[in-house]
Amino acid sequence: MYKIYSFLCVLYLMLMTSCISHKDIVYLQGDSKKEQGSVEQTSQKPYRVQSNDVISIKIKALDQKLVEMFNVSTTGASPTSADGLYFDGYTVDDHGNVRIPVLGEVAVLGLTLDEIRVKIEKQLLSDYFNKEADIFVIAKLAGLRYTINGEIVSPGTKSILQEKVTILEAIANSGDVTITGDRKDVVIVRQLPHGTEMYSVDLTSAAILKSPYYYIQPNDYIYVKPIKQKTWGFGTNGLQSFTTILSALTLVITTYLLINR
Repeated sequence: MYKIYSFLCVLYLMLMTSCISHKDIVYLQGDSKKEQGSVEQTSQKPYRVQSNDVISIKIKALDQKLVEMFNVSTTGASPTSADGLYFDGYTVDDHGNVRIPVLGEVAVLGLTLDEIRVKIEKQLLSDYFNKEADIFVIAKLAGLRYTINGEIVSPGTKSILQEKVTILEAIANSGDVTITGDRKDVVIVRQLPHGTEMYSVDLTSAAILKSPYYYIQPNDYIYVKPIKQKTWGFGTNGLQSFTTILSALTLVITTYLLINR
């Protein structure tokens, strides 16, 4: 009887340590419903353009023929597709410039998209047009590009045609974190003008809504670590873990009985 009791205790402890807790897989948890409802997001600072960013710049006027020379398309791809935006957009070079037809080199490094728009409008009005031409400039990021890897359903480099993307949206766009992914320690590697920085965020906590890393930036690298249970080789749920442990114990007991027979 003592041996049976000991066996059940060992089996219970192994199950408890191998199973993945419900709290480890639920996003945006809070201490109470009141706290969950009162979480406020931090205001996001305007993104400032960096080298290797791709910018979509479109110039419009009352007479569109006047600005056709500025809006050159080099591919047959849709102008709103990721491929079309990449090839027909303006890539910021290592010196922080973009090369626009007729205007030539325009310095944009460290500027916001709104500042780039105003700068191009002023240069057009100063050098080529007057106010009566009613020049209208649109400057956008040519999709928000990021790379996600690790315990994710669909890893790889992704591009979302939005100016603002949260880390939760980026993960959802990649098929969500697998059951064996560590949602409490997701790493973000970010390229900044002064170098590369690395951060860790907890997706299971509602406090992430206040984090400055809640919104991802272009060229971010997101890595989802595996939880310890994956390296142990147990199942991803209670039933699988129980089956695995029971099979292993059955094999051990059977081997022991055969040896001592």
